[in-house]
Amino acid sequence: MKGRISRRTFLAGAAAGATVFASGRNVSGATRPNIIFILADDLGAADLSCYGQPDYKTPNIDRLAGEGMLFTNSYSGAPVCTPTRVSFQTGRYPARLPVGLFEPIPGRQQLAERVKGLGIPTEHPTIGSLIKAAGYNTALIGKWHLGYLPEFGPTRHGYDEFFGILSGAGDYFSHVDPEGVPDLWEGEVPVEKVGYLTDLLTDRAIDFVKKSRKVPFYLNLNYTAPHWPWEGPQDERISRSLKAGHDSWTTGGSLKIYVEMMKNLDSNIGRLLTALKARRLEKNTVVIFNSDNGGERFSYNWPFSGMKLDLHEGGVRVPAIFKWPGIVKPGSISNQPVITMDWTATLLSIAGTKPDPKYPLDGEDMTATLAGRRPVYSRTFYWRTLRQGAMRSGNWKYIKEGKNDWLHDLSVDEREQGDFKEYNPAELRMMRRLFSDWEDGMLKYPPRPQ
Repeated sequence: MKGRISRRTFLAGAAAGATVFASGRNVSGATRPNIIFILADDLGAADLSCYGQPDYKTPNIDRLAGEGMLFTNSYSGAPVCTPTRVSFQTGRYPARLPVGLFEPIPGRQQLAERVKGLGIPTEHPTIGSLIKAAGYNTALIGKWHLGYLPEFGPTRHGYDEFFGILSGAGDYFSHVDPEGVPDLWEGEVPVEKVGYLTDLLTDRAIDFVKKSRKVPFYLNLNYTAPHWPWEGPQDERISRSLKAGHDSWTTGGSLKIYVEMMKNLDSNIGRLLTALKARRLEKNTVVIFNSDNGGERFSYNWPFSGMKLDLHEGGVRVPAIFKWPGIVKPGSISNQPVITMDWTATLLSIAGTKPDPKYPLDGEDMTATLAGRRPVYSRTFYWRTLRQGAMRSGNWKYIKEGKNDWLHDLSVDEREQGDFKEYNPAELRMMRRLFSDWEDGMLKYPPRPQ
């Protein structure tokens, strides 16, 4: 089907020749569309059948890819939840903000005991606040994970509506956080609902897009699936057996449960797309599907090495699908390297607004790529965690860990098994220098409590 890429194409992601361009229609002349940005949680680069997943099908997301552009070289801003969400909400490298240095931000009780006032500062513009100021009706539904009430929360950062969880994970049935505290919110009010969380988030998203309004809307739909605890829609017994604490929530699980979570996620995205069509909003709504980092234990990360929390490709390579009716050619595939912050810049452009010049973006507006007016070009991306540092420049990938570093050539070795630094000393020196210069411009990690 359109939008599905072969394993050979996926493995050749660094090559420039496979990009299929759209018609080149003038983007600036288009009516401002509605925008839906869907962010999955811990979903790996090949967890979708349109990206080569062999064991199950994701027909609704595949259909979205068939109606839009699928990116083979898409990266997350970080290999873990909070920093990537900082990078999307702000359009900047997460290490520019104190909250972006936490991998991830601690739970509420832990945070209250150890770190005060941690979140995106309320004076810092977000994609929500900027698009709202441009005249959009805004909502964040799903996972926030960027600071807790009363100081922080989606409604304090540009979102007219919020329904979802504030912490990094929520039980799919009881809707408590890993500390065992209820964590389902309507705005700034705790609420109780019965149902599987992925279903509830979709129900609320459908309610939002069905509303009658005279202005366009922007919906940031942040699913918690397929993040742990690993519970499919029929696994309420697992929910009842969980105890408070990270260890209880991350044990267990199975590939079978993961598949059920993925199928349910795909089905819910299908429900949302059907609701758009029923409301005759489909032709004037941009829909983007992305993930916050690489997959975890049960993710199908092949052909990459590494996973969530790691800066090898498996930790930062993620799916990205962009549907823009009338602009993006259906079924197109792009090998253009992109990163989370690019979607911030792109959506601001689509909404007809600009970033705050006091907070310049690190992402780039990709509308020319989406419209087929610009061929693939080289990019340089940087990442940093407490344990590792990495950058990609062109086809070269540099990784450092402690006193050791490696140089990989992604054009021939996307699994990052070979080390090319002995054969390319000049490239290694340049990347060491560039990474050091970039890191000097970022915030330093604060001391961590024992």
